Amino acid sequence: MPEHHSDDEYLTAIREGNQTTSEIADAVGVARQSAYERLHTLRENGKVRKEKIGNSLRWETTEAE
Repeated sequence: MPEHHSDDEYLTAIREGNQTTSEIADAVGVARQSAYERLHTLRENGKVRKEKIGNSLRWETTEAE
């Protein structure tokens, strides 16, 4: 069964300091791969951006603070 979580849940997780794909997945309660796929979609829609740091991706929202 597919996991259904809103974009806002992912954006909130990022705003609360969960910035790696794994941290965001844990905060939302989904598998890392599911989080990566949703974050990739959010990136395509201009809501988040990513930065590669070592072997990890760090995500942040594109909204003004």
